Amino acid sequence: MAATGIQFCVLFIVLQVTVSSQHAFEGILNSLPKPGGGKFGKFYSLPALNDPRIDRLPYSIKILLECAIRNCDNFQITKEDVEKIADWENTSPKQVEIPFKPARVLLQDFTGVPAVIDLACIRDAMEELGNDPNKINPLVPVDLVVDHSVTVDVARTRFAFLKWGSFAFHNMLVVPSGSGIVHQVNLEYLARVVFETDGILYPDSVVGTDSAAIQGRNYYSSRRAEATMLVQPISMVLPGVVGFKLTGQLREGVTATDLVLTVTQMLKKHCVVGKFVEFYGEGMGEISLADRATIANMSPEYGATMGFFPVDHVTLQYLKLTGRSDEKVAMIESYLRANKMFIDYNEDMKADWHACLNSKVGFKVSSDNLYGKMIHFPIPPIVSFQLISAISVIINNVYLIYSPDIIAAAVLSGNRNFEGRIHPLTRANYLASPPLVVAYALAGTVDINFDQEPIGKGKDGKSVYLKDIWPSNEEIAQVFQSLVLPDMFKNTYEAITKGSRLWNELSVPSSTLYTWDANSTYIHKPPYLKNMSMELPGPRGVKDAYCLLYLGDSITTDHISHGGTIHNDSLAAQYLRELGVDRKDFNSYGCRRGNDEVMVRGTFANIRILNKLLNGEVGPKTIHIPTGEKLHVYEAAMSYKAADQETVVLAGAEYAWMWQSSRLACQGSNATMRAVITKSFESIHRSNLVGMGIIPLCFKPGEDAGTLRLTGHEHYTIDLPSKVSEIKPGQDVRDVTTDTGKSFTCTLRFDTQVELAYFDHGGILPYVIRNLAKQ
Repeated sequence: MAATGIQFCVLFIVLQVTVSSQHAFEGILNSLPKPGGGKFGKFYSLPALNDPRIDRLPYSIKILLECAIRNCDNFQITKEDVEKIADWENTSPKQVEIPFKPARVLLQDFTGVPAVIDLACIRDAMEELGNDPNKINPLVPVDLVVDHSVTVDVARTRFAFLKWGSFAFHNMLVVPSGSGIVHQVNLEYLARVVFETDGILYPDSVVGTDSAAIQGRNYYSSRRAEATMLVQPISMVLPGVVGFKLTGQLREGVTATDLVLTVTQMLKKHCVVGKFVEFYGEGMGEISLADRATIANMSPEYGATMGFFPVDHVTLQYLKLTGRSDEKVAMIESYLRANKMFIDYNEDMKADWHACLNSKVGFKVSSDNLYGKMIHFPIPPIVSFQLISAISVIINNVYLIYSPDIIAAAVLSGNRNFEGRIHPLTRANYLASPPLVVAYALAGTVDINFDQEPIGKGKDGKSVYLKDIWPSNEEIAQVFQSLVLPDMFKNTYEAITKGSRLWNELSVPSSTLYTWDANSTYIHKPPYLKNMSMELPGPRGVKDAYCLLYLGDSITTDHISHGGTIHNDSLAAQYLRELGVDRKDFNSYGCRRGNDEVMVRGTFANIRILNKLLNGEVGPKTIHIPTGEKLHVYEAAMSYKAADQETVVLAGAEYAWMWQSSRLACQGSNATMRAVITKSFESIHRSNLVGMGIIPLCFKPGEDAGTLRLTGHEHYTIDLPSKVSEIKPGQDVRDVTTDTGKSFTCTLRFDTQVELAYFDHGGILPYVIRNLAKQ
């Protein structure tokens, strides 16, 4: 079966190539010479276009342009698409649609498990339609890093499933646990910066299910990631680009985290939703690669589609440090310079790469240095220290807070400072630099003024203040120079795919189709592709829908799909108990994302969610409108489903902001949710709703549920044309009505023609399956 899959995969690629044997831009396919003779390969040269508009393009848009030129087949990507990007200055304000084919897909285990489950379901659907399931293979490189689970014995079921996927699907690399978190492994090992495939050189770009990228070339959405695996271009609106100029340098005592948070705050005020943010200026040379990645990683916080740092000498030195060969780095620099994608903001930097290494390539070691200074005095007995990855602290919730009346506080240096995320009962969540996190931990309280109060006492009985132990930039550089060496990376990544003994002992079948275990509580076959046919369902409006929830502003993805602890009194816990799972084995929602039955019960189950139907009561419940009964959200949704009644969700601004969970849209679909009406969406969540066939709508500017005097107790009807050809991206829907006589207009947030095609098919996965089945 595996051999057949390889043969078909090759045949499928050949068929795609033969659609256009004469490449539309063959005339600009040039050779890239090596400095000492020979050539690195060929590349599509942007300067060879002899188009003055190219020089004025932002670096990030040049990457989109090169991708469109290289993949131009006058079918999925046309010359007209290339022209739209080349004329970016004039076309971007018009919200034109372009296709984009990322170079690779990046997954981590929490969000990667559902993606692999969907691939397995697509194979099942292909066979049920009478087609060869071996057609379903990733045709671009897919890297999946197991970073949330450290021990194989605890996560055996999920690990065995992922190991099966690594054998069953071609072009998929699974990095077993123990190598590091996905962000780290991506930066230090997986990121190519420049790809070479069949002798053609082109820029690295990523779509994935986590915000892990190098230089910020990053687009992430679980549904888009799955479509990309099957060589479906991402349809996107050609973005505007906001330039962020960096000048000067950080003064002594100011950390990179301070810079990251300041940048994030400034961009949130500027409104960069749907845009690329491109950083430039001589100050960029003062920011390490790790800190650049952190700023890019914060793009969901400030609302941008992507944060982007063009490649410079700091990047090249980082690549050398992390074990990339001199030839590889030389190829990267030569290609990017030849294609006008390399940034030179300070020619003087070239003179001393060693100095560049010392001060600009550094890692976040200041926290360790601070703790090293503190070991000379006793740690307070109320403080417990555990060396564990930060995400595990967040998800596993080591410190239990028993009383809901305690106003517990948390301090972290990550980007999950929203209510209930670190622990469901923490109400005060603060962001701080790594050294300050350690300082607060050592003090054992947030009720402290570091300027005036000591952190503790030394062994000599004298008070120790923060200023006494705060590391200088020089100390940090010295630690970095002595500890962070190229051999460290080489030794780590030489055996990255070998895995531990327990990983290697996992026995998995070598089958094309996955054998679903009905007794598994971690891996469960979802129902949304069951009994799928080749007949298109077509666009469908909403008729007499009830309001499932009436929410306010700034609803986070964690409110929608909680990633933390499964509470003992939750419906998910009840479901697991019925299956014989002990309370100690409940684990987190994140660990059980492969089970749709658990996740659908966890939808809107955050104990801090505020539903206006409950008249001020906080908690994961809602009102079942027909009966007036107060129920868990899942119970209400199932009652509506049993009565064949549709539902909608009303919300305010910034719906689904903060962090991306993988199956947000799926859960809504299973609960009969047909539409979400808000003031504004987080872009990734809106995309996932579209991918599941759920209608995203926005109130008109100046209006919302409150100004329209909606109560959430009405029936909602949304009239749409019966043919998708009669619907335009972003059009107004004037016929949103209620049974109380109210009528208002909303903007339909299908932003592109391709998104309308997904809606016509009932979602992105049915669209992909039907298209592959036709071939």
